[in-house]
Amino acid sequence: MENQKSYPYYIEKPLEYRRVEGFLAAFEEVLKNSNYRSILDLYSRISMHCSRCATECQIYQSTGRPEDVPCYRSAILIRIYKRHFTPLGRLKGRLFGSLSATEADIDQMLESFYHCTACGRCTMYCPMGIDHRLLTRLGRFILSKIGIVPKALAVSVREQLEGETGNTSAVPLKGLKTTIEFLEEEILEIKGVEVRFPVDFEGAEYVFFPPVSDFLMEADTLMGIACVLHEAGVSWTIASGNYDAINYGLFYSDEVLEKVLQKMAQEVRRIKGKKILIGECGHASRSAKVFLPSFNESEEIPVVNILELTAQLIKDGKIEIDENAITEKVTYHDPCNISRSGWIVDQPRDIIKNFIKDFVEMTPSGRYNLCCGGGGGTVSINELKPYRMNTGGKRKAEQLKATGADVVIAPCANCKKQIGELIAHYKLPMRHVGLHDLLFTAIKMKKQVVSNE
Repeated sequence: MENQKSYPYYIEKPLEYRRVEGFLAAFEEVLKNSNYRSILDLYSRISMHCSRCATECQIYQSTGRPEDVPCYRSAILIRIYKRHFTPLGRLKGRLFGSLSATEADIDQMLESFYHCTACGRCTMYCPMGIDHRLLTRLGRFILSKIGIVPKALAVSVREQLEGETGNTSAVPLKGLKTTIEFLEEEILEIKGVEVRFPVDFEGAEYVFFPPVSDFLMEADTLMGIACVLHEAGVSWTIASGNYDAINYGLFYSDEVLEKVLQKMAQEVRRIKGKKILIGECGHASRSAKVFLPSFNESEEIPVVNILELTAQLIKDGKIEIDENAITEKVTYHDPCNISRSGWIVDQPRDIIKNFIKDFVEMTPSGRYNLCCGGGGGTVSINELKPYRMNTGGKRKAEQLKATGADVVIAPCANCKKQIGELIAHYKLPMRHVGLHDLLFTAIKMKKQVVSNE
């Protein structure tokens, strides 16, 4: 569209006129209906000029632009808050007429907020503990309320919340069932054991939610997960009313975040499940683990990531693995959304040490890992791909190359896509897989089919 040429990403119906007024009205609405004000009050009293975050931000290290320093980005939003939503700021504005929000601020925010991958690494190094990732999310949330949100995210969310299929990839239930039948046939052919993907089994301990894109592109990941659950005798099921763990609300809208999580919780209650089991995806896991307790008003539903469960099953001796099945040199990428808090760091390594002999760590790794370069939803925005390759993912590509690995385990759906594209872009001599892809190769299958009926 003609009026979109000035935007760094495609937007369906952006507000073209009186954007400042619209932004301030949206900001006021968010403050009225949330608890962001107390956080902003705190941050507005803290200096954001030390730039310690710049030394650790891989975006800034690639560009050297002041606009890409996390505290510079956050300071835009804090300045607008102080000027328009605090008594002293409003008084100064009336007396001196300075520091008011401008059209230039809107332009800078809509570009800068989506240059950030929201990896949270900067907060690890901030001496004042400022959560720049949170401020980036808040800025995106306010912009979305005046129509400024990447079309790629908006369209997927619309199909998930309003469409016939109810998921971000528009996979119909018939298509899902056809896919899992194919996966069952593949497992039988490769492993020689009948393994089922149960659907709508009432009272299962775990209701399984992978990113729906896994059903289209990550067959080995799903087959590996199914084999692990089957061999360990775990009670699990897929819910026919909602089989997508993707939650783009985490990237740009608290309202979307809440609706997707409530939809997930309702489906668990419908089939009387006891726990939510998320696939290897990082952002889907963090969305459910961190935010479901805030939005689920009914009985608490525990959230478990498959890496946690598999690690425990191996520890309990319920899974046997061929320790000679994987001979390649392997490294592991820590997805920001599950590693930054320290939640899932040791578990995948506990799994790896059981059957991968030639393993090399990235530097840095664990909580301090480098982002894949496509975090914060940017990997889903195709028009940002050149930026993701040449800027956001540049340091990650260098880090991957330095390992000398043949295989990189990237257990997050978004990370897989980004790292796969980095490997192709930089012609790196390696392939990317999920951890359960390798487990599918190495797991020893002994049990016959277990009926859930």
